[in-house]
Amino acid sequence: MTLFDLSLKNIRRNMKSYSLYIGSTVFSILIYFTFATLKYSEDIGGMAETSKQIKAVMSASTFVLMIFVAVFILYSNSFFMKKRKREVALYSLLGVRKKSIGFLLFFENMVIGLLSLVIGVVLGFLLSRVLLTILLKLMGLDIVAGFAFSMNALMNTSIVFIIIFLFTSLMGYRIIYQFKLIDLFHAEKKGEEVPKARVLTAIAGVSALAAAYYIALEDILESRVWDTLGLATPILIIALTVIGSYLLFHSVLVYVLSFLKGNPRWAWRGLHMMTTSQLLYRIRGNAKTLTIITVLSATTITAGGAVFGVYYNAEKSVQEHSPYTFMWEGQKQDINASIIEAEVSFNSKTVRIALGSYEMEYAVIDEKTFEKLAKNIAWSDVQELRQQDEVFVIDAFYDERWSEKLDVVTINGADYPVAAFYDKALFNVGTLGGTALVVPSKLYDEIDSEEKLIQGVQVSDYKKQVALSDKLASATEDFSSATADYKGAIESSGALLFVGSFLGLVFLVATGSIIFFKMMTEAEEDKAKYAILHKIGVSNKDMKGTIRGQVGVIFAVPLLLGLIHGGVALAAASHLIMMDIFVPVIIWMMAYTMIYAIYYFVTVRSFIKIIRREYLEG
Repeated sequence: MTLFDLSLKNIRRNMKSYSLYIGSTVFSILIYFTFATLKYSEDIGGMAETSKQIKAVMSASTFVLMIFVAVFILYSNSFFMKKRKREVALYSLLGVRKKSIGFLLFFENMVIGLLSLVIGVVLGFLLSRVLLTILLKLMGLDIVAGFAFSMNALMNTSIVFIIIFLFTSLMGYRIIYQFKLIDLFHAEKKGEEVPKARVLTAIAGVSALAAAYYIALEDILESRVWDTLGLATPILIIALTVIGSYLLFHSVLVYVLSFLKGNPRWAWRGLHMMTTSQLLYRIRGNAKTLTIITVLSATTITAGGAVFGVYYNAEKSVQEHSPYTFMWEGQKQDINASIIEAEVSFNSKTVRIALGSYEMEYAVIDEKTFEKLAKNIAWSDVQELRQQDEVFVIDAFYDERWSEKLDVVTINGADYPVAAFYDKALFNVGTLGGTALVVPSKLYDEIDSEEKLIQGVQVSDYKKQVALSDKLASATEDFSSATADYKGAIESSGALLFVGSFLGLVFLVATGSIIFFKMMTEAEEDKAKYAILHKIGVSNKDMKGTIRGQVGVIFAVPLLLGLIHGGVALAAASHLIMMDIFVPVIIWMMAYTMIYAIYYFVTVRSFIKIIRREYLEG
């Protein structure tokens, strides 16, 4: 039997152990191949500007995915190497040369990698049309997805993953040279010392997280930290979050578990003492893993929640800045009367108003035009100019944090008090800008400025009027279109949502797999202890309870902390971009938690199967 035959036999024998690793790797390859296929897709290549946008997004996402998958495969491979060290030691004890054992491990890893690559590419090819259809749907594009195989995508994917698998295989080859024989035999038996609760370290961890949250939620314009550090502030926030998370797992969690263990009422109920002891025993080993999972979860939740929030609010954002479907300067255009819901023609002038050391241009309309425009877009808080020496100010981009609110404006050398201020768009920003003055008719006539004739039209089912929008754009000046704005917003945010969702799913699968591998390793180490508990009469119900508790802590704590990190980051982003993303963020978090929970139940079930197999065979 050759080394290659032996490696194939080992893979078949350990297929159950490798199944989730292969599944996670296959899924990562599938997504990478799909992104590469979309980058080279002829369907997308025919969409001009959209094609450039998608290709840029896909190129960036494939690079991020490549780095992440490489780290994930290296991390996962280390778990399997730890599990295989005893087997490697037996080969060495039986007289097999180190070089041969190294080649055996090399072949095994390469076979698993190439098998995953073939399955991933095949599934990627079969699912590429489905995923392309999802992308086009999210982008609101009425295009039928084609079904074509991309050799460029195949070459790209194959080169990237073969390099990754070669690197991990070489690591497996070198393992036999890195340890003494006795170390390999006792690799699974090496544990961590029970950590002691350090109050100062626990306080430092909580303080680091509190500082990170405080800085993140501060108003950028008023924050001394942001003013001092500038663009380095986000790096400080991330560093404090990572350090705080690590110290929370390393010390705060230890402190809590030590407190519970020392509480007789809680500790001596069922197998609580064993549960806390097991968690305390391994807490240092799990701290790094849990920190990584927390950071990955927070990153996925933050990025995905932000993109989904923008996509969810795309229509609202467009309507805020383009209340009329179409608006342009000039004469009326021929539009099918059956689709027109409202239309208006009005005149506008332009003035420049001094604001401290600079001037700003304002569109000017009279009070009758204001009432007509406001009525068409259903403004509910419309006021009337009660005196001839007052004006209204409209500023669609007003933000109290950095915008100046006018109290008095100077027109033709005279001062006019501002009777009312509106911080929303009265007409399309793309045609007349976001700032305007409403003045009495007499004052309007006295303003010495070129007068423009403006047309505004609202049509039914405005999202589907792309052809009409293109026709008007080519025939008019200063044309603005809610249809075109919505199309652009949904295309860009849809592409980002597609990438964010699937990258997030890959991150989630990887983090779930890492915890699964970790818990399966611990199940193998603990099975003898559970067999003893079974022999002394501890019920299956109590043993399942302690397993659910241990696995639950390992899953729940990083998830909860990741949700909190993500929630704080999204709250800061929401405040910064002045957009309410509460609903989409909650939806995103719920979806993430549900998929994460599936991994918890799979892990608990597999853990119990290992334990039951031990005491049933014993």
